[in-house]
Amino acid sequence: MQKKERFRRFLDYFIQHYPEPQTELNFTNPFELLVAVILSAQCTDKRINQITPALFARFPEPESLAAASVDEVFTYIRSVSYPNNKAKHLVGMARTLLEKFGGEIPATVEELQTLPGVGRKTAHVILSVVYNAPTMAVDTHVFRVSHRLGLAPLSATTPLAVEKALMAYIPKQYVPKAHHWLILHGRYVCVARAPKCEICQLKDFCKFYQKHQNHQNQD
Repeated sequence: MQKKERFRRFLDYFIQHYPEPQTELNFTNPFELLVAVILSAQCTDKRINQITPALFARFPEPESLAAASVDEVFTYIRSVSYPNNKAKHLVGMARTLLEKFGGEIPATVEELQTLPGVGRKTAHVILSVVYNAPTMAVDTHVFRVSHRLGLAPLSATTPLAVEKALMAYIPKQYVPKAHHWLILHGRYVCVARAPKCEICQLKDFCKFYQKHQNHQNQD
């Protein structure tokens, strides 16, 4: 199957069945989303959603977070992964946000990456969700699913390489949605250790499934 056809079938399925995918992080404004995404690195959205209500109630805007001590922020996020670093990042992010951007969430990858705790992936999530920009954030789910389905070549061994492979074939208007489609599919169906191929609606064009079936047939 040609790459173009593989992408077409991927897009057709999700456009039909999940036309409006959403992030599973709970937030009410761009600032809250930025905080939640920084916290979500190497941690589940479910865990983040458990701790953010109290955090957002105490620090509802950049000003209160910028004025906080790292120790106090730590008490709210102690149950997430790497809480010490993330507490420092959140306070530094709020201070930089006020000093450089007047408290407004930047709208470019370059500006977002000047904020402590914000890398390329986090910047792309913010741009995609807040500004509906055609940016593809590549996390572990996107990386894995893209390779298994054959959307990204095995030679694409970095997040940036996978990002470029996806952006080359996904129409711009679908890029923000495709990010969520890949994440959700990886989170609930194409899981890392034991992918649920038996319930997957994409297996008829999935390279991983075809290879697995061939091995079983040879056995």
